[in-house]
Amino acid sequence: MTGEGLQLKLKTIQSEFYYNQEKHPLYISLLSNIQSWQESDTFRKNQDENPRSWLFQQKRSQGLEDALTRLAEKNIPAKLHIEDYLRDQYRNNCRPNTLRNSLTSIAVFLLFIKKSGKSCLEEIGREDLYAYIEHEQDRGLKASTIKMRLRTVNAFLRYLIDNDTIRPDVLSKRMIIKVPDSLPRAIDPDDVKRLLSVIDHIRNRAMILVLLRTGMRIGELLNTLVGDVNLKQRKIEIYEAEKTRVGRIVYLSDDSVSALKAWFKEREPHKVFLFYANGRHTMTYAAVRMMFVKYLDKASLSHKGYTLHCLRHTCASELLNAGMRLECVQQLLGHSSIEMTRRYARLTDKTREEEYFRAMNIIERGEIDGHYQLDRELQTLLKEEELLQSHNQELHEHS
Repeated sequence: MTGEGLQLKLKTIQSEFYYNQEKHPLYISLLSNIQSWQESDTFRKNQDENPRSWLFQQKRSQGLEDALTRLAEKNIPAKLHIEDYLRDQYRNNCRPNTLRNSLTSIAVFLLFIKKSGKSCLEEIGREDLYAYIEHEQDRGLKASTIKMRLRTVNAFLRYLIDNDTIRPDVLSKRMIIKVPDSLPRAIDPDDVKRLLSVIDHIRNRAMILVLLRTGMRIGELLNTLVGDVNLKQRKIEIYEAEKTRVGRIVYLSDDSVSALKAWFKEREPHKVFLFYANGRHTMTYAAVRMMFVKYLDKASLSHKGYTLHCLRHTCASELLNAGMRLECVQQLLGHSSIEMTRRYARLTDKTREEEYFRAMNIIERGEIDGHYQLDRELQTLLKEEELLQSHNQELHEHS
């Protein structure tokens, strides 16, 4: 049996006997065979020839396994239905984070249902969704978090409706949670200089500069292979966007090219991913975040509340400030809608800023006549209306 066949057989056993799979007579022997296959030349060849796909599949498999392990430990109703749903998401090629977030949101919802006195899914009604939303609001969660969790719960309930588990009228009317349209957080130009001045590690400086100058998401950078980078043409090909799963091309500035060249001279040539941690083939988000926090502290910027994602916001804001068209920034950032990019325009609207200070200068110089300086035609109309009212009043008094 091939390695792929062994894995398929093991997953079949896991699907049928997840909660007591260790008692299955073939389980231990299959695990042993899979470990032998993973040590074979065929496995290593597959890993070396297509590392991105191999790593993605490994993460997905591990994500499903972790989610099911966590599910087994939870004291919530309808575990089998949740497991079926998670496996359906896995078959639909969902990312590991999607599986983890789905389990978290569904578990919180069903625990709330259990505490309300209902023990099975068939008892869930629309009023339970209303009560759940109010409960999450009372806990002080952000509107964006509640909206995301409700969307996940709705997807789960839709799956149950399609499988005739709950009544269709539970989702008969759409629930809308209004989320504040907050401004993106960009790093102040002076703070950017302070941050870059304290980064002397070659790899770390290259990472920060690439994020800052390209607007890449951190997940996209960590999935970048050496072959995706073209220093001669000064660009990076993003195979698959972290959020939209749509590929795009970003471009490299002079300082990011210089930083990458320095990193290429130092990095181990046999590693296929552009950035990696010591002793590993890849690098985790947590490791990069810890590195970024360390440099913020070193630059005395910890109190500013900057995050890694602020580097992406900073890139977009600076490009718009420099005069790049909104449509171009949208393509570089990989936004699916230009409305997402317009948020940065609110940060960088120089016309509005100039209009405000021009008007404020007039106000501060006291050059406004009366309470308000109105349009001349409007002033004339108001005076005519005032005279007409006065005339009518005099006629009324004489009558």
